[in-house]
Amino acid sequence: MRDFNAELEQRKLAGLYRIRRQIAGPQQPVLTANGKRLLSFCSNDYLGLANHPSNIEALRNALPETGLGGAASHLICGHHEAHHLLEERLAAFTGRSSALFFSTGYMANLGAISALAGRGDTVFSDQLNHASIIDGCSLSRATVRRYPHGDVASLAVMLAETPGHKLVVTDGVFSMDGDVAPLRELADVCRAHDALLVVDDAHGFGVLGPQGRGSVAELGLCEADVPVLVGTLGKAAGTSGAFVAGPVMLMDYLVQKARTYIYTTAMPPALALASCTSLELIEQGDDRRAHLHSLIERFRRDAAAFGYQLMPSRTPVQPIMIGGNQEALALSQALEACGLLVTAIRPPTVPEGEARLRVTLSAAHSHDDLECLLQALSDCRHLLGS
Repeated sequence: MRDFNAELEQRKLAGLYRIRRQIAGPQQPVLTANGKRLLSFCSNDYLGLANHPSNIEALRNALPETGLGGAASHLICGHHEAHHLLEERLAAFTGRSSALFFSTGYMANLGAISALAGRGDTVFSDQLNHASIIDGCSLSRATVRRYPHGDVASLAVMLAETPGHKLVVTDGVFSMDGDVAPLRELADVCRAHDALLVVDDAHGFGVLGPQGRGSVAELGLCEADVPVLVGTLGKAAGTSGAFVAGPVMLMDYLVQKARTYIYTTAMPPALALASCTSLELIEQGDDRRAHLHSLIERFRRDAAAFGYQLMPSRTPVQPIMIGGNQEALALSQALEACGLLVTAIRPPTVPEGEARLRVTLSAAHSHDDLECLLQALSDCRHLLGS
């Protein structure tokens, strides 16, 4: 029998062992983690909507009308009018013809990619794509080719030499680096080589683009440019679930073929109605986004002045590159001793030798909150050496 305990011990020695923190209370900048109050800079609640009174009220008001559980899959008797309303709102918000409401972003990627490509087809995936995209590619049983991160020229060569049905999949905003994919160039090369482009905008939705419509909308790209758009509602939207949006025919195809949509119980319909409210908050949230971007600019300026190595990111995801696993853990632990929660990200989430602290900023943070983080980073700079 495989020695699972030895593997766990090896992970501890390599600085790769992971733990769960027990959080009490709502998601907000100040959390109670394992009984200790900490100022958090590691949540994906980019607009501070996870604990917004309007979302909570919408959920509370919906429950008497919809009940709690979804009770059945969408194709049996679980497709509630609340789900349908959210899908219509998502399609309109993203400028797409149609949308499907999935339970999680992971399930959306697994379902869409494995339905839209199969044996005999080829999927092209950015080397730094999220695990859900990687797993969706594997599940499709298509040939998978990974292209260098953001390298459209290399992708064009690979597409040109590959016959048959081709799918190109990329994150819109890369979750561990915080950079934005070259979406316009990707759309052009996919059009030139008759490839279907799928963009997962989980970390751009709500934050980038006009009225928070995402990284695709920021560039003015439409459904013809990016036929399949994936997004999540558990990050900037502050609720739960995910969606895939695109042409009516493709969404109908996913209803027939996406196993993670067909063979799972529908999400609680009350959550769908809360997400409709959240879309309104996102649409009206220019002040929130302006405040968020002011935090990002200040963090980048001051952290760089302290000598920290930052990634080229203009998004709320602001990684501090460390390199070694133990060094990243040590800095994270030192910040926690100062009352701050900033998690260390280590392989296999990121490549070997690229461990980092992943700072994420939220519109719910104040400039005083950010000052606490910056002061602690200044005080702990000695841990990284010269």
